[in-house]
Amino acid sequence: MHLPKLMVAPNGARLQKSDHPAIPITLPEMLACAADCAKAGADGLHLHIRDQRGHHLLDAGVYREAVAALAQQCPDLTVQITTEAVGIYSPAEQRAVALESGCAHVSVSVREISRDGPAFATQLFADCAARGIHLQHILYDLADAELLAGLVPAAQLSSPDLQVLFVLGRYSATRNSDPAELDPFIGWMDALGIRPDWAVCAFGAGETACLLRSAKLGGKCRLGFENSTLMADGSIAPDNTARVAEVAALLAKA
Repeated sequence: MHLPKLMVAPNGARLQKSDHPAIPITLPEMLACAADCAKAGADGLHLHIRDQRGHHLLDAGVYREAVAALAQQCPDLTVQITTEAVGIYSPAEQRAVALESGCAHVSVSVREISRDGPAFATQLFADCAARGIHLQHILYDLADAELLAGLVPAAQLSSPDLQVLFVLGRYSATRNSDPAELDPFIGWMDALGIRPDWAVCAFGAGETACLLRSAKLGGKCRLGFENSTLMADGSIAPDNTARVAEVAALLAKA
């Protein structure tokens, strides 16, 4: 099961309507956003759910309801849930959601899930594999990449089915990304002689340039208001759909 070529991440864990009025918070808003983004060219959706106050939520039951609703609304859209801790949830709670949500696609931060030690992380990876759950490993820097390399067996590390996400600009001083930030990750893959199923997400005004470089080098793209609310020219995007349509058109020309 391969990663979608163009995955939309519409809301993330932190943004509110005060940040942008088109941030989808409720399930009906997410369903409408998903349908519009699918029509605009997205083939995947990275799902964060919120509680009744609009705060980040990890809850397997709520995820099951949301994933089922999305499958009915957008049957051709690959849905991936997050296990992001956001400083709230423990690795054990992240593990429970990954295994019990009923979703076949899950993203997990390598540094977060390793907080309770490498054995905990490797057991989660093995349990997900046994249940047919496809994990995308989130890597914020080379230290995360090297951590992942030490956690997975050599055969898995060299498999083209290993899914990773390279995050650009998340911890930069300006919260803005640059396509050159991809170079260390490419170098890491080259040094190990591996080519996993990889994608890029990028923060701030550099998002579009980073995504285009990712696609040029054989990677996939994740975009959306979780990472940036800006169009390619730096103007504020009206909604996630506009960003998907813009990037889809640029990728088609590349």
